[in-house]
Amino acid sequence: MPDALEPMREMRAVVYDRYGGPENLRISSIQVPAPAKDEVRVKVSACAVNLSDWEYLVGSPFYTRLIDGLIRPRSHVLGSDVVGVIDKLGSDVSEFRVGQRIMGDFVMTRGGFAEYVCVPARDAIVVPDGLSDEVAACLPQAGGIAVTGAAGLKAGTRLLINGAGGGSGTMALQLAKAAGSHVTAVDNAKKIEWLESLGADEVLDYRKIDFAESGKKWDVILDMVATRGPGKIASVLAEGGVYKAVGGSVPVLLSLVIGGRFWRRKCSIGLLIVPSGRALTERVVRFALEGRITPHLDSVLPLSSVPDAVSRTGRGEVRGKIVVRP
Repeated sequence: MPDALEPMREMRAVVYDRYGGPENLRISSIQVPAPAKDEVRVKVSACAVNLSDWEYLVGSPFYTRLIDGLIRPRSHVLGSDVVGVIDKLGSDVSEFRVGQRIMGDFVMTRGGFAEYVCVPARDAIVVPDGLSDEVAACLPQAGGIAVTGAAGLKAGTRLLINGAGGGSGTMALQLAKAAGSHVTAVDNAKKIEWLESLGADEVLDYRKIDFAESGKKWDVILDMVATRGPGKIASVLAEGGVYKAVGGSVPVLLSLVIGGRFWRRKCSIGLLIVPSGRALTERVVRFALEGRITPHLDSVLPLSSVPDAVSRTGRGEVRGKIVVRP
């Protein structure tokens, strides 16, 4: 409930009230939110754009509607990788103080494309002095996927990253090369030379070459947007290979989970389970401070550019990450 002692204030935010394309996003003046008892309110310094923002905007895959509303979205502001300075504490929050700079992956509540947002304190961490606002904003969701997806890689592992040119893919590429793995990166033609400059051993233009029809085999496949069933995936996995799908449509993901069981004697086919939350964010930040991962900033943009930024991210055109600074 709003604090009766706090004066009503308005803020600028990028809002939407129906599922669809970026034309549904608009800048509006809305009331500054009051934190629930287990939340902190932050003045947003930076918020990264993720593929999940596109998914919640268009309402697809279908599981986004199960979370945020079948017909219309219950939440009206996107943006989940938030960095900001606490300006108000919920009544039950004692581990933070006003003025601290915090960050986190708040994908279940979102709201970061605004001047202020209230976030669950349990998922927030204090931003180390060694990280800028922009770099910190790139880390929680994309870095969590990369660190989880690249776990266990070693020298000689043949890894394929499908969708390698995004935020998660580029950080997974860094971890893989540091481990001594051989990396095949799959993305669009505009990113080929760039991905080669980042250290990819081989780059495939997905519009010209279907990796599932290439006749090659890999030990590990990290698939950012799954579009193929388990039969095709099994055909390009080496004996004992592992396939991890990060996202995709519900029918494809179900086919991988259910159909993958038929191939378990030969390989492992399933979803990448990312344990989002404070512990993973702390681990990702540690990797960044150690220099093991460095986000690639495509651009830093104002709130007015959010519709185009989300659209470019949804189309797979972004090199690394876009960060919005309200």
